[in-house]
Formats: sequence, C-alpha cells, structure tokens
Amino acid sequence: MPALLTEAEQDPAAAHGAAPEWFIVMNRGSGAAEKDEVRRTIEAELEAAGRPHRFVPVAPGEIVAACQEAARLAQEHGGILVAAGGDGTINCAAQAALTVGCPLGLIAQGTFNLFARQLGLPLDAAEATRALLRASAENVQVGWANQRVFLVNASLGLYPKLLADREAVKQKLGRRRWIAMLAALKSLLDWRLKLVLDVEMDGELRQLRTASVFIGNNRLQLQRVGIEDEVVQQVGDGRLACVIVQPLSTWAKLRMAAAALVGKLGEDHQVHSFALRSLTVGTRNAKRLKVATDGEVQWMQLPIRITVAPRPLRVMLPPEEERLPPR
Repeated sequence: MPALLTEAEQDPAAAHGAAPEWFIVMNRGSGAAEKDEVRRTIEAELEAAGRPHRFVPVAPGEIVAACQEAARLAQEHGGILVAAGGDGTINCAAQAALTVGCPLGLIAQGTFNLFARQLGLPLDAAEATRALLRASAENVQVGWANQRVFLVNASLGLYPKLLADREAVKQKLGRRRWIAMLAALKSLLDWRLKLVLDVEMDGELRQLRTASVFIGNNRLQLQRVGIEDEVVQQVGDGRLACVIVQPLSTWAKLRMAAAALVGKLGEDHQVHSFALRSLTVGTRNAKRLKVATDGEVQWMQLPIRITVAPRPLRVMLPPEEERLPPR
C-alpha cells in the first residue's frame, strides 16, 4: 500500500493557494459536432471562473494514451484529470488516474452515466462543470479485473456477448436505447454456451456451471434490475455484488429479461446474487475468456481475478448537500 501523503504532497497547487489546473480529455469520435458544443460550454464556464485548463489532444483510437498523458500532467502540476465523455472515456481516465494517484473529475456525457448518477453528479455539461469547480477529492471504491479498472461492472459469459452484439447493431442502426434493447434481447435468445468454471470466492473453491457471471460495483444499476437490497447495501464498503445466472431455456431467458426490465431480477430462482471481496476464475477448457468491463469487451488471460482495487480512486465531488439523489 502507498504511504499516506500530506495534503500539500497530494496537491502541490493547493499548497501554494492556487486553483488546480484541469487537464481535460474529450474523445470526439462519433457525434463530433455535438461534442464540439460540449467543449465550448466547458470552456465558457472555466473562462468565466478564471480556472486554468487545457484540453489534452486525443488522436483517433488513442484515448488510452491521451488519458495517460493527462494523468501525468495532472500529477506533475498538482492538477486534476477531467474526463468529459461517455463510459469508455471515463473508464480510461479512471485507470490512468488510479495508476498515478491524481484526482479525477467527471463531466459525464454517455448513454447511461451510471457512475456519475450514483455519485449524484449533474449530467448537463454546464451544470457538471460548475459542480466540479466547487468539488473536492473524495475516495471512491473501484473494482479490478486482472488489474483493469471497472467503475460499474465486470462480467464474463453472456453479458460480454450482449455488449458486443449491441455495439455491432448500434454501428449500423444508430445509438438509440430501443435499438440497444432489441439487440440485447436477440443475443440473449441466441446464447447457447454454458461455462464450466473453477472459481475461488473469498477463499472458497467451487465449480460453476453458468451462463454468465456478473460483478457489480454500482448500487444504482443493481437496484434498477432488482438485486436484493441486503446485497446492494454492501457494495462500496469493501465488497462487490456477484450475480450468477444458471443455464437457461428460451422461456427462462424471456422471463429473466422481463424481470430485469421491471426491477425484479433478484426474484428469479435461476439468478443467484451475493456480496464478496474477490473472485478468481479459471477453466480447464481455455486459456483466456472474454471479459466486459464498463461496457468494453476484451480477452483476458486465465486465471481472471476480480476484486476491489487495493486503493480507492480520488474523485472530485461537490459538497454533499449539492449532490443529486442517485437516479
């Protein structure tokens, strides 16, 4: 574990009474015109407040490198790495911020924004920027999957397949929520693979036969689908939620999808959920598996260890009385 730092060591700018500079990462990608408008909004708010800032350039396909550079600059100058974008940008920024130990600010502009919503942050770009100007760093639990950060969830089996298929459909038909839902339903009904996994859960060895393993680090998402409150309330306090789905018939898949939509997934007898600190996954049939972290799918070498990160992420949050209720 790293040694505890004094406030001045954590934030050199604060030691000299200066407002810390923002190093902002914004991945233009698709919807460039809309993102240009968001950038102008952020710039106007920061200029009005007299806050020093700079946008770190993001080359096509180089969001990871841009976040790493912004984190380096923030650490070097006693500033703040600010992620302005969707889940992918925020996840990359969180990985970089956690690695170097700099604070992370959020201007969430994604589709679901579950991490920002859970923290009570506004989603309008101007309001989010103003809230960030009044913010201070607080510790927030994040998860690790083979040392890759996840803020909301990590999963293997069915869920990575749903995400990959959804993204392929959205590339063709657009990024509307109803398109994403239909794509997910089709993938669910088509899924036939059953995983046979050797797992260690908080030191207990088991063999699982499952369609999917889902690890949640976001209370809001878990509440929305109806996971038991006694499990949800442990998330963020050194524990994660683990949801295991048994192999399903077509009818059972439809029933499970309906239960998730109306917030009653935890009542499905083929869905089991509980809180844990760590999960290690292996299998005798493969050397690697697809894992989804915060909506991004990648191959990971086995064994896959999913746990609470050994140190928290320092996230810039406005005063508690100004935060919105999670919604």
